[in-house]
Amino acid sequence: MSIGASAYARTAQTTATPRDIEAQALLKAARKLQDVMTNLGHTDAEFEDALLFNRKLWSIFVGDAMNDSNPESVEIRQNIANIGIFVLTQCAALKLQPDATKLQSMIDINRNIAAGLSGRGA
Repeated sequence: MSIGASAYARTAQTTATPRDIEAQALLKAARKLQDVMTNLGHTDAEFEDALLFNRKLWSIFVGDAMNDSNPESVEIRQNIANIGIFVLTQCAALKLQPDATKLQSMIDINRNIAAGLSGRGA
């Protein structure tokens, strides 16, 4: 990486808001899931990695939503927790039985929420 690229990466990291960081994490999870969907059935290790990354990310979101010190309204926190529980359930189901439709749903959820966090809308 060039000196300029390194400086840009450091600046981007220090100026990113928590919403930007969350949006980027969701997009990363969506990319990982999309990559395995393209090769569904051929890349078991990548599939496991993508599901694990998505599951960990959503576990963090659910935990944060349930934390009473979270400044978001109870309604928003409840919506995040409900979506998170759905996603975690889908991850468990996908681990047992890979399904392109369920996988696409998680990709769409991650992308739509990332778009909302970055202010781009769905």
